[in-house]
Amino acid sequence: MARPGRIHVTGLDISRTFVEIAGENARQAGVTVEFRQGDVARMPFETESFDLVVCQAAFKNFTQPRSALAEMHRVLRAGGSAVIQDMSRAATHADIDQEVKGMDLGRFSAFTTTATLEMLKRRAYAPSQFERLATDSPFKTCEISTDGIGLEVRLKKEIER
Repeated sequence: MARPGRIHVTGLDISRTFVEIAGENARQAGVTVEFRQGDVARMPFETESFDLVVCQAAFKNFTQPRSALAEMHRVLRAGGSAVIQDMSRAATHADIDQEVKGMDLGRFSAFTTTATLEMLKRRAYAPSQFERLATDSPFKTCEISTDGIGLEVRLKKEIER
């Protein structure tokens, strides 16, 4: 995605350490990505700066989810999309077991990974919860899908006429 000349990729994280790690990983991979430290509820970007916003495995951790959605909407250009991928609170114990089994971990690692996923699930959103959040947001279009332990939300910023 970050190949030179094709698109501009910007990463945002609240953790300075994670921004530094991501920058080093990008340099080692030979890709150009701008990383910024900041809060998704108050993004350090101009209005209508992006065509696509991707939030990967983080939304459940946001302390201000409504503000985060409003900010995603603000920084998107008209017609732009936001894609949120995270864990689903609707995931069953069987879904988590299947996910961990597919990781081919040793016994202890499988146990700790299962326990971690069960803990993270408590902070995650069920599809119906996210639908209510999206309804209260500036986004007018929201598609939600689940697969195993995953939740994917696709939001679209309308083109003003």
